[in-house]
Amino acid sequence: PPSAMKILHLLSQRPDFTGSGIYLQNIISEAHKRGHQNFLIAGVPATSQTIPPGMHKDNCRFVTFSGGDLPFPVTGMSDVMPYQSSRFCDLAPAAIEDYQYAFAEQIKRGIEAWEPDIIHSHHLWLMSAIARQTAPHLPMVTTCHSTDLRQFINCPHLQSKVEEPCRAIDSIMSLSGEQAKEIRRLYGIASNRITITGGGLKSELFFPKEKPTPPPVQLIYGGKLSRAKGVPWLLQSLARLPHLPIHLHLVGQGTGQEDEECRSLAGKLQCPVTLHGRIAQDLLAELMGKSHLFVLPSFFEGLPLVLLEALASGCRVVTTDLPGCRELLKDADPEMVELVPLPPMDEVDNPNPEDMEQLTTTLAAALERMVQRVAQTPNLSNDAVNAITAHYSWPAIFAKVEAVYQQVQREAGRR
Repeated sequence: PPSAMKILHLLSQRPDFTGSGIYLQNIISEAHKRGHQNFLIAGVPATSQTIPPGMHKDNCRFVTFSGGDLPFPVTGMSDVMPYQSSRFCDLAPAAIEDYQYAFAEQIKRGIEAWEPDIIHSHHLWLMSAIARQTAPHLPMVTTCHSTDLRQFINCPHLQSKVEEPCRAIDSIMSLSGEQAKEIRRLYGIASNRITITGGGLKSELFFPKEKPTPPPVQLIYGGKLSRAKGVPWLLQSLARLPHLPIHLHLVGQGTGQEDEECRSLAGKLQCPVTLHGRIAQDLLAELMGKSHLFVLPSFFEGLPLVLLEALASGCRVVTTDLPGCRELLKDADPEMVELVPLPPMDEVDNPNPEDMEQLTTTLAAALERMVQRVAQTPNLSNDAVNAITAHYSWPAIFAKVEAVYQQVQREAGRR
């Protein structure tokens, strides 16, 4: 297109893992299809410098952790990552300074080498603040992924480092209306500088397939094996339902004690359980195509695209009644989707232990109802599925993102 741009994409963690990494890969892929040139700076372990699909190694630079530029593991935007990571709340002031310096240096070098027209960073947090301070002259947009808002709340000692620079970013892209409200509340960024772009799904991977005849009902969870994602709670609920004819598929991995706790609880269930570990998106799509019911019992989510992927694959869904989940599924037939209410949280993603008993009972009841529905009607209506998923294709999402790029470029030209 005549407006082809050189885009510098920034992600402070691994581009081959987690929701924000998949989001970034899809944005790069769509930008490439539209004739834009892509460059990437990301944070990775020194031993694992993965080039995202469709990118050339000359167009990628990395800040290396665990013995490279920085001695500590990659600092995760979530406190539990599916790989070895450190937490912002645990880093000493000197380590934070080293982190700022390492990213500032790579961003400076990247800008000198590639001369980008625009910067697109991910997460409204420390690395985006560093980029804004390092390149105040370049148009810059940032996609918020919700984990960044959680860091803002949990790391008050770092707020002063991110508030002003993030307020100076030209445009913020939010995944949902609820998230846009939080950005305004926490950062004081005006509404006219926030655009809701949403998130997308790969319709060539995730589409309805004929389901196997139950029993058993194929029940799938996909995500980190962690407490914040509600996995122990899911497994405790299933322990109360030994009579249900199900086969549980756990997709994903955690780290340390939380991963061990999930595996231990899964090992005690009476139903068959398959631990798949972390799998590629095409394999996840294949597994969802053969599954009847997807469950996401999370205590904290931004816009959980995995719910859309599951629905697009013809799965019924049981998930927690979080704002992002509600926003995605508001038009869904109750036959297809059940939202489980949550009590007020002690912290952003930590329920009060006294509420856990009630929570387990509620989730178990929702799962039992859904399993019965699957037994009666294994396949969902394609029309009902498409009514929800049609708005979330990656070309449609990137069209909104590209419009934001063009707008900030026009505004920069007027400055």
